[in-house]
Amino acid sequence: MAKQTFTTGQVLTAAQVNALNSNDFNQTVSVKTAAHTLVVGDRGTRVEFNTSGSVTCTVNSGIFDAGDTLVIQNRGAGVVTVTAGTATVNTSATLALSQYDAGTLYFISASAAIFFNTDAGGGSPLTTKGDLYGFSTLDARIPIGANNTVLTADSSESLGLKWAAPAGGGKILQVVTATTTTATSITTTSYADITNITLTITPTSATSKIMILYSSNVFASISFYDDALPTVSHQLMRGASAIATDNRIITNASSGTGGNGREHLQAFAFHYIDSPATTSSTTYKFQAKRTTPGGTTSVSIGNSSFNQTITAFEIGA
Repeated sequence: MAKQTFTTGQVLTAAQVNALNSNDFNQTVSVKTAAHTLVVGDRGTRVEFNTSGSVTCTVNSGIFDAGDTLVIQNRGAGVVTVTAGTATVNTSATLALSQYDAGTLYFISASAAIFFNTDAGGGSPLTTKGDLYGFSTLDARIPIGANNTVLTADSSESLGLKWAAPAGGGKILQVVTATTTTATSITTTSYADITNITLTITPTSATSKIMILYSSNVFASISFYDDALPTVSHQLMRGASAIATDNRIITNASSGTGGNGREHLQAFAFHYIDSPATTSSTTYKFQAKRTTPGGTTSVSIGNSSFNQTITAFEIGA
């Protein structure tokens, strides 16, 4: 029932009194199936929208007086947005009503109103998986940020927050390791894969550094009559690209072999800091080759007595 006006000395009828009493508990409802601009007759009533598409409920000045109220509710699937026409409308929540949401419009003057969103059906301004609530007099939605960003305080932003790349360069973001005790025999003077150990890491940021640590041992057998020391060369591969090389002379003679040769066993350690500039899965492995002396009969990378290990550390930029 709309707001009533009475004159001095007027005698109310039973019907009028009953109507007023009824409206205390059951407000008059007017159903809108399209956008609507509020009119005087909407005072003290419920304006109910039932539309499948998004519509507006427009509020103009000079229509209502200070203290007037009305309820706006949405029964339809389309979003109803309370929209300031010539009047001012403020809220601490959201002016958009989803299906089954409702709110009270209270006028503090003929040209200004406050909308109290009762949040009956959630009333959430969030629209996308990962959205967050913030504080604002206009819109509480903080849209989800890009992958691998973090929420950062920023007073210059309307909600005081923004998504940004992680701070704190030099921090270890992840560690991936692989190990084996299976040896790889190197019989060629051309680079060949150390086949039993590879490592794959997916950087969280394209600006990260990847530090590679590798440890193993190298066993070489050479002719007793060849005085030259064997040399083994390693190269680090990122995918199909060689990114670092290490030449190592094997100097430790461990024993003789029946008077016909010498065996050399030496630990090998290697480290390298790479800048892959990607967030895609990246594979690292090592290759090795032996060099003359011609009396070198075999080179073995790793064996069952020692772990062969490769470790990748992602370091934030």
